[in-house]
Parts: sequence; C-alpha cells; structure tokens
Amino acid sequence: MTIPEKRRPHPLVELYGEFPDRLRGDRWQPAADVFETDHEVIVRFEVAGVRGGDLKVNVEGSVLRLRGVRRTPPSGPIDRLQQMEISFGPFEREIAIQSVFDSEGVRARLEDGFLEVRIPKKSPERRRLEIESE
Repeated sequence: MTIPEKRRPHPLVELYGEFPDRLRGDRWQPAADVFETDHEVIVRFEVAGVRGGDLKVNVEGSVLRLRGVRRTPPSGPIDRLQQMEISFGPFEREIAIQSVFDSEGVRARLEDGFLEVRIPKKSPERRRLEIESE
C-alpha cells in the first residue's frame, strides 16, 4: 500500500493564500444583507476601511449599484507575506430590489464600516374607476 503523495498548491496560493469568494476578476464584492420592513427595503454593505468619499451609490431602474475603492493602508517594507485575506482596490456590487420603491427617497449612511441604504417602498396606487353605462 502506497501513501498518496501530497499535492502542492498552486504557487500563487502558496504566496497569497486562498482568495476569498468575494474576489471576482480584478474587483472584489463587499458582503451585503438585504431585508425589509413594512415601509422600506434596507441594504447593508460591509465596507470596513472605505472612506465615504470613495463610495458611489446610484439607482438605475430596480437595481441598486454600489461602486468604490478600498485603498491599501500605508505600511513599511514587507519581508515575507504570511497571510493575505483582506481585499483592496476597486469594487462593485449590484442588488436587484424586488419591491416597487421611490427612487427619489433613497438615503445612504456610512457608519462603523457599514454602508446602510434605505429604500422607501411605494404604496400601491389605488384609484376609483367610474363605471360607464349606456
């Protein structure tokens, strides 16, 4: 019986470690929670280390789009990298909003590393129809 040979990981994995699932191509995606109340949809993004001036939020149709950049903090020279899990650089995240909402009333607030976007729901419009008769 032979003992299976242990496969070495790819050289980049040895150097940088396993990349988080949120890294896609040259951009990473911040984690997001989406929940709703009777009156609004709330989207919370995890954006620790990102300055407010480096964030852009917009609404196009039923899609909420967050774009920004997390800048690499200044550091001294590195002799050896032991582990790398925090993503830096540009990011983009799109969330499809399932409810009818008022795009003019959307608000965003950055606090303690979380960006919270509040999206007010629109009440269904009701109108009374006149009944035509001959």
